[in-house]
Amino acid sequence: MGQRRMVSKPCARGFTLVEVLVAIAITALVAVVSYSALSAALASAERLRVSAQRVQEIGQVMSMLSRDIRQTANRTVIDEFGQRTPAVLGGELARDMLTVTRAGWHNSTGSPRGTLQRVDWWLEEETLWRGYFPVLDRTPGTERIETAVLDGVERFEVRFLPSVAALEINRDDVIDRRNWEDSWVADLSQPDQGLPPPAAVEVTMEVSGLGEVTRLYVLPAI
Repeated sequence: MGQRRMVSKPCARGFTLVEVLVAIAITALVAVVSYSALSAALASAERLRVSAQRVQEIGQVMSMLSRDIRQTANRTVIDEFGQRTPAVLGGELARDMLTVTRAGWHNSTGSPRGTLQRVDWWLEEETLWRGYFPVLDRTPGTERIETAVLDGVERFEVRFLPSVAALEINRDDVIDRRNWEDSWVADLSQPDQGLPPPAAVEVTMEVSGLGEVTRLYVLPAI
């Protein structure tokens, strides 16, 4: 009888410990890279959202400021000290950076008052404030209603163009500001002379993280 030849079956070969460790390391590396990319994308999206929100807030503030300036009315007021003050005040030498008497004060409740409003703008500890008085001619007990409109404001400056005749533009269509005033206040040595409103107001605001914003507002012919 012939001998039967035994045919051996191939043995199933498993992963070695080194191969398993290498696979785990590669998987962990891919997970770390994926998490880092996802984290960076989420952080970038959050920064973009915050920046967009800040831009929107600044736009709302500038629109509010624009309405106050563009609706300026040439109405002097009596302050709490009994002194008559001009319709527009502001700058480095004024109590507040900008003060105007404005028209168009909406009266939704039908209160017994006019449509003119005395408005102040000022910067305090990197917060921009807007305040107004419930009446034009005040008494010592009249309190100002104050609202913080924007935080993170590092600088808030106002400049004034005295008249249209003082406006000069160079060859590059850039406004020459050498004739502009840093302050718009009454001359105390001539109390009866009065102070007419300026022709234009330039507002410069520097916001933390976003840089400088400058707007030029032309006052109505009053």
